[in-house]
Amino acid sequence: MTQEPELVPPLPENYSSMVLLVDDQIMVCEAVRRALVNELDIAFHFCTDPLKAMTVADEVRPTVILQDLVMPGMDGLNLVREYRKNSSTQAVPVIVLSSKEDPTTKGEAFKAGANDYLVKLPDRIELIARIRYHTRAYLDHVQRDAAYRALRESQRQLISANLELERLTRIDGLTGLGNRRYFDEYLGAEWKRALRAQTPLSLLMIDADNFKRYNDAYGHMAGDDVLKQIAHAIQSGAGRSTDLAARYGGEEFVVVLVDASLAQASAIAERLVQGVRDLKISHGTGHVTISVGVAKTVPTENETPHDLVKAADLALFRAKSGGRDRVVVDGV
Repeated sequence: MTQEPELVPPLPENYSSMVLLVDDQIMVCEAVRRALVNELDIAFHFCTDPLKAMTVADEVRPTVILQDLVMPGMDGLNLVREYRKNSSTQAVPVIVLSSKEDPTTKGEAFKAGANDYLVKLPDRIELIARIRYHTRAYLDHVQRDAAYRALRESQRQLISANLELERLTRIDGLTGLGNRRYFDEYLGAEWKRALRAQTPLSLLMIDADNFKRYNDAYGHMAGDDVLKQIAHAIQSGAGRSTDLAARYGGEEFVVVLVDASLAQASAIAERLVQGVRDLKISHGTGHVTISVGVAKTVPTENETPHDLVKAADLALFRAKSGGRDRVVVDGV
């Protein structure tokens, strides 16, 4: 088998076209080389073994492939199809070289994925013109593709940043729970859903007992740490995916319970109270505790979410008035 020479001539420093000729006839390769030798914007490489064409194409990264149709060991049209399957050559223009002007062969070549068709050996001026035309088209495609990928990446980053910003506007910075704004939005949305479906909606209003005394005794940094621990206990205790735990303000928290009966809501509230007890955070002669007010309703047209908040808040007031560290259920 004929050994392929090195690149001939040496690569120009600022070439814009890289032509890969795949043809088993050295005479044809030499003729094309001579036709392009004085074109400083065109680099040239050839491959005489069609079985190595894909490997050579991956190495030299052509902007145009000149492809013979009839070669030993490989159908030229099958090789064109292989180019179209390979990611590195999928978009590279392929100019098919044939020994005859035949409409059927042309049709098959274009169907296989060829971009152009020339009868060899083509006129030098026409060959150069077609190489430059297809190179410009290919480079424009590459640039558009790169610009599109950059645009998509920029859009992805922007969407990600916007989602993160939206998340931050709904999260309480200290505890990581939902903030008051998110609670209002969530309760409003779930209220409408429950109104349509006529399903129960429950609310827990939670307050850290004697928290001002804790802050006065241990300082605000210690107080913030306690709020974080309480928030974690609340989040863990109200673990259903449809439930929302949020910081209502200061040392107050809320939990929205979707499709929960009064008994279920009461049981979750008791679990939260016990969860804070289990933290065993020292506070004076005892430990930090919470009080919880529980309210439940099946929304009607005559009610608003504020009515549910008011009922839970009243139950919380009764829990604190009754000695704290306890759960009180609205109406019970």
